[in-house]
Amino acid sequence: MAAKKEKMLKITLVKSVIGAVPKNRAVVESMGFKKLNSFVILPDNAATRGQIQKISHLVKVEEV
Repeated sequence: MAAKKEKMLKITLVKSVIGAVPKNRAVVESMGFKKLNSFVILPDNAATRGQIQKISHLVKVEEV
């Protein structure tokens, strides 16, 4: 039986974290962002959606 393909999200950091709240900076760092305009591909699950909700004003999200 074929394995079910998991949905993935491409998340791009589009706004700087310089003036952001420290909690938001920690979320950005934990998601794996290094620089502005970098992107990460993460699974579409509840944990990732919760992180995106916290920093929605800093990122752009696309389905892959």
